[in-house]
Parts: sequence; structure tokens; C-alpha cells
Amino acid sequence: MNKKYDVIVIGGGNAALCAAISAKEHGAQSVLLLESAPKVWRGGNSSHTRNLRCMHDAPTDVLVDSYPEDEFFQDVFRVTKGQTNEEMARFVIRSTSTCTSWMKKHGVRFQPSLGGTLHLGRTNAFFLGGGKALVNAYYKAAERLGIDIRYETEVTSLNMTGNQCDSITIKANGDESTLTANAYVIASGGFESNREWLEEAWGPAAKNFLIRGTRFNQGKMLKELIRNQAMIIGDPTQGHAVAIDARSPLYDGGIVTRVDCVSLGIVLNKHGERFYDEGEDFWPKRYAIWGRLVAQQPDQVGYCIIDSKSIGRFMPSVFKSISADTLEELIEKLGLPVDKAMETIRNYNAAVQPGTFNHNELDDCRTEGLNPNKTHWALKIDQGPFYAYPLATGITFTYMGVKVDKKARITMADGQPSKNLFAAGEIMAGNILSQGYVAGFGMAIGTVFGRIAGEEAAKNESH
Repeated sequence: MNKKYDVIVIGGGNAALCAAISAKEHGAQSVLLLESAPKVWRGGNSSHTRNLRCMHDAPTDVLVDSYPEDEFFQDVFRVTKGQTNEEMARFVIRSTSTCTSWMKKHGVRFQPSLGGTLHLGRTNAFFLGGGKALVNAYYKAAERLGIDIRYETEVTSLNMTGNQCDSITIKANGDESTLTANAYVIASGGFESNREWLEEAWGPAAKNFLIRGTRFNQGKMLKELIRNQAMIIGDPTQGHAVAIDARSPLYDGGIVTRVDCVSLGIVLNKHGERFYDEGEDFWPKRYAIWGRLVAQQPDQVGYCIIDSKSIGRFMPSVFKSISADTLEELIEKLGLPVDKAMETIRNYNAAVQPGTFNHNELDDCRTEGLNPNKTHWALKIDQGPFYAYPLATGITFTYMGVKVDKKARITMADGQPSKNLFAAGEIMAGNILSQGYVAGFGMAIGTVFGRIAGEEAAKNESH
């Protein structure tokens, strides 16, 4: 235990693994990766992912057509409503162009691009076997490279003098001990599993939130960085929050709990009222605002209602829909006020304008005279049987984190970079994401900054 490592990586998901592998590639002799979860739960939220968004100027073996820097940036700009650091965002976007080849070198395999309602064949590279296969490939690569890996090992303290981390205190099997390294990479995720912290930020509404991913992202390293005067960036209530099926488990429901038919139907709150434009934009650019929208409704619940015309046009959730032959019967099953909900649906149907429905583009099927209007894909809900999914807020990851520079160095409260602390992944995603989300961007940020943090940490130890 007295060994001094070149680099210690705190975390066990995508960003941490990329950092550990990159540190080894760039000359670090001894690298230690500390994962607080048991081996069976290793990988954090990365286990639940499916793809990575990446820029490419021409077709590749895994992506069709092209996805240039400016278009990628415009997608990020739109979802964040302009609240993004353009320089940092473009830096990440440009860096994604080398990600898939690097990933393949370390055992990650990709599948042909997916069709369907997600429209991602051009923009997102899908991992064969999903995030679990990606995590397993990286752990194999790490073992091959001689990286030490310890599971069920929690870092409880960063022991610092000024801007330098001298050592860390860890807890394993109930025992505390101290480890030292020349450089440390913190890639331990956000604080989305820490329900007390969520409640502190959101108030009582957070009691009804479900956590889509790991239960191990408690934000302990973020708390330690705050205690040690790191510069904090972002709003604690901002994050990747998705409308998921309200019947999902409290933790680890993952991607299959997402409800993907919102843009094909209408969403009512518990009072039977619509509250937002369901057809605002394509689902990958909008699915991550719906968790927040549902969080703002009474009791943090919503109900997505579709009719038979929508069946086969979206990826079904893991839960069976609630169905009925008539709308009245469906609304009764949902426990909504029948008169009010029926009035909402009648008003919606009456406001639908004639148009040419096309779910693959921003079509001209819309409503007029409603508040809010539905701006695309507005079809009458009039063909039985009728279907519904109850919605809850599913938190994926939080955006409040530490400020970093392009070398992944953590900025301290005095504005200076730490001498030997680096960050990657969710804990620094707020440098680019302030609100909203675009599919596959979290993995892009984690991969890009994981590789940079590992390289810089390895270089750091040689001074």
C-alpha cells in the first residue's frame, strides 16, 4: 500500500477507463484505477449507454454520410439554448473525429447504424453489445496494459496543500488507508444518485425522481473538490433528465425505460392538461428536456397518450402500454379527471391542421389556436385502440461540476490550475453542457477528456 503510483484514476466508467488507458499509452509506468462499485456493477452510467456522437466529414465504416463540425455545434447550441462555451464545445466536437478508431484499437466494436425514430445513423456510432460491452472491452484492455484495478474502493478524502493533491484517503473492506501518486484523474461521475443532494437543489419534487443509472454516483469527489476550493461550474438543478416510464425501478432502469412516443402523441399532467409542445424537434434533440418538464408538473407525473396510428413508429419501452378501446376508458384507467382530459383531447383534435405526416423530417402537421401548440407531427388522436405510458422524471447525470481547461486540469478557486488534479466525464461536463442534451454527447465528452486527462497526468508525473 506504500507504493507511489504515477497516476491514480478515481472512477470506473468510460471517462475513467479512457484516462487510465491513455495514461499508460503516454508513458505512465504505474496506473491505478479505483472503482467504488463491486465488480458486477462496474462501469457506472457507461454500462447503460449505447452510442457516441461524433463528427466526420465523410462516410466511415460505422457512420453514413457526413456530420461536419458546424452542424454538430448547431445541434449543441440549439439544445442548450445558446448556453454553452463555444470554444470548449467545438474543441470536444473536433476531438471526436478520432474517437472511434482509438476505441476500436482498445477492443470496442461497433454495429451498423440504427434506423428508426432516433435518426442517428449519420451522427452516432453504436457500440456492439451496448455500454456493458464497451466497459468490458476497456477493462480487458486495462488489464492487458498492466493497470491495477481495485473494486469496492471508495475515495473518502483528497488531501491537499494549496493547489496540489498530496495523497488520497481510501476505504476498502471497512479499513482506511492512504495512497499517493504524482497525478490524479477524477472521473467519478455526477451526484445524481445522492437523493439528499438532489432534494437540496430541487426541493421536495426530487422525492419523485428516478435514477436511470448507477446508485454509486453519490458526488463524494465533487463534495471533496468543493471542500478543497476547486472552482465549481453549473447549476445543481441542471442535468440530463429524461421522461421515463413511471413504473421504472429507483436505480439502473437504463435506456429501456425511456418513453419514445412523446412526439407522436400528446402529454397530459395529472389534471388532464397539456403543458408543452410535444413536436418541437426530433426526439434525440428533445428527449432530455422532458424529464425536467415532468418535474415541474404536479406530483412530477405525466401521461403520454397515442392512438393506433402511432404503433410501429417508435421504439417501445420495456413496459407494456396501458391500453383501452375508447379514450374515456383509457383516461379512467390512468386515474385522470375524465371531463377535463376529454376536453383537452377534443380541443387538440379540433386544432389539428391538414398536412403531410412524415416522422423523418420536421413536417407540416401542426395545430393552430392552442396554448401550447404542437408544431410538428400533430395527428388527431381518434383511432382506437388507444395507448398510454405514465411518465416520471429520470435523472441520468447532473451538470454541476468542476471547471477545467483544455488540458483537463481542474481550475482552483484562485483561478489557477491544480498542479496535479485532472477531471474527465460527468464531473466536468458542465464546462460544455449547461442545459439540454443531445444524444451521445456525454460519451463524447467523457472519451475526449478521458484521453486528454490520462495523457496530461502521465506527462505531469515526468516533471
